[in-house]
Amino acid sequence: MTGIDDVARAAGVSAATVSRALSGRGRISDATRARVRAAAADLGYVVSAAASALATGRAANIGVVVPLLDRWFFANVLDGIASRLAPQGYDMTLYSMSDERSQRDGVLDVSLRRGRVDGIIVLSVTLADDEVDRLLALDLPVVGLGATTPRLPALRVDELAVARAATEHLLSLGHRRIAHIGAGYAGDPGLDIPSLRRHGFTSAMADAGIPDAPFAAADFTIEGGHRAALALLDGAAAPTAIFAASDEIAFGAMFAARDRGLDVPRDLSVIGVDGHEMGGFFGLTTIAQFPHEQGERAAAAVLAALEGRQELGELAFQLVERTSTAAPVEDSLR
Repeated sequence: MTGIDDVARAAGVSAATVSRALSGRGRISDATRARVRAAAADLGYVVSAAASALATGRAANIGVVVPLLDRWFFANVLDGIASRLAPQGYDMTLYSMSDERSQRDGVLDVSLRRGRVDGIIVLSVTLADDEVDRLLALDLPVVGLGATTPRLPALRVDELAVARAATEHLLSLGHRRIAHIGAGYAGDPGLDIPSLRRHGFTSAMADAGIPDAPFAAADFTIEGGHRAALALLDGAAAPTAIFAASDEIAFGAMFAARDRGLDVPRDLSVIGVDGHEMGGFFGLTTIAQFPHEQGERAAAAVLAALEGRQELGELAFQLVERTSTAAPVEDSLR
C-alpha cells in the first residue's frame, strides 16, 4: 500500500513537505506542490481524512450554509467555491437552511457542532440574532456572502449602486414610465438584498423627478416575474421599461410582453440583475454580478481566515448592454 514516504521519495522531498503540499497548508513553492501532487497521482496516493484530521486538527472541509439548492445563481456560487477549495485539498459540505425552525436548529445545534468542518461560508441566508450568536459560538472562521447581518465578516456587492446603475441605464435611454419587479420592503433596507435593490430603484427615480414609481412584488423566479409583469402591463398606465431584481424575473417579464403581443425592446425595455448564462440567448441587458467569481472569493476568504488573515471587501458588478433595452417609442400602440 502506497504511503506518504513513497510519495516523498518519488518527488524528492521530505514527508513533511508532502504533508504540506497535499493539505494545502504551509509555505511551499508552486513548483514543489505541483511535483508532489503529480507524484501522489502517479502512485495513487490519497490522504486519509481521519489521519489528516488527527495530525493537523483540521477536517479539510468547509461547510456552506445555503437557503436554496435549485437556483442558478447559488449553483454557480457553489461551483466557484468548490473550484477554489479543491486545489487546496478541501472538501465542501452543504447545509440547507430552510424556513422551518426545527430544521434550522438542527443545522446550528447539531450538524455544525460535529467538528467536521474547519470554517463556514453563509450564502445569502437571513439569520435571527440568536442564530448568529450560535453560529459565532462555534468558534470557527465564518464568511458571509450576501449576508444580511453586519455581525458576520462578509463579502458584499453594493446593491444600491447595482439598482441605480440599472435604473439610470433606462433613464438615460429616455424612459420615464419605469416599473420595478422584485421583493423587499419600503422601509429601512438594512442589508436585505431585495430591499436594497428596491431602494436603489426608488432613489434613482426620485433623483430624476419621478417619485412613487410603480413596484410589483415577485419571488425570484421566471414564473414570479411573468405574473408581476402581466399585472403591470394590464394596468392603466403600462410601463415602457421594467427593472427586474433578477435575470430570472426579467425572463418572465419578457415572456409576459410576448403574451401581450408586445415587442422587446420596441414596446418594452427590460433589464435584470445577475448575469445569467442564458442572458445572451435572450438578448437580456443585465447587471452582471459574476456568481462563480463570488464563490471563488468567498472560498479564498475563509481559507485566509484559517491562516489568520482577512480577505474581504466589495464584489464587482458590470452593466452588460444587449438588445432588450432601447429608447421608448412614444407612439406605441399601447
